[in-house]
Amino acid sequence: MPKLRGAVMSLIAAEGLSVRFGGATVLENVDLAVAPGEIVTLVGPNGSGKSTLLRALIGILPAAAGRVRHQPGLRIGYVPQRLHIDRGLPMPVGRFLSLPHRHSRRETAAALARTGMAGAEDRAMADLSGGQFQRVLLARALLMQPQILILDEPTQGLDQPGEAAFYRLIDEVRREIGCAVLMVSHDLHVVMAASDRVICLNGHVCCEGTPQVVSNAPEYRALFGLGTQGALALYQHRHDHDHDHDHGHGHDHGHPHHLHEAGDV
Repeated sequence: MPKLRGAVMSLIAAEGLSVRFGGATVLENVDLAVAPGEIVTLVGPNGSGKSTLLRALIGILPAAAGRVRHQPGLRIGYVPQRLHIDRGLPMPVGRFLSLPHRHSRRETAAALARTGMAGAEDRAMADLSGGQFQRVLLARALLMQPQILILDEPTQGLDQPGEAAFYRLIDEVRREIGCAVLMVSHDLHVVMAASDRVICLNGHVCCEGTPQVVSNAPEYRALFGLGTQGALALYQHRHDHDHDHDHGHGHDHGHPHHLHEAGDV
């Protein structure tokens, strides 16, 4: 049975999860659980294993040790950091949204309208702007009628107004459908404003807690430094466990199909 988080059954959980690429350990002994309706944000430096953790949780990457558990029948909506599409294969938005699961035109139209892309079914994916592309990816995730949205730094490459608009959209969607959110973000202001819990990752879980208790941790300060005083001033931290082991980090591998997710490990 899925792990219990207090009296609430978690939607998704990692228990002692380790992931390796070749001879390098990317993640080691990670415990994580997300409860219904909860917003959890992963932070950490490049190469810390954030994207790897998300991919292991949804089953794209295998565990070297430990396990991942899902609530039975869990519906997951996944928005990758980037998605590479072969420009030699013309791909209209409507067809893209029916991969890998076919949806009716009515369902597709509703998802696009909800994400601000009404009427885009016949537009070519390759012709979309960065912000439009991410909205289509979110529409694809919503077609799963998700109980949890998993977002891998979905605003990377967008300008500041585009980032703000996309995060507002995610918040509106979450409130409407009542799903949980697990996301990777480098935007400390978004983390502070939106998250119930923040997990700092660097090959292992360095520290976790509410946003108010994360960033004064020695591990957090060692990773991010003290230069961003305005952001760090928002945080206070209570740290009550030690991590004194080192981890090697490998490189990420693309998805093997012509549609594949890419991003930092």
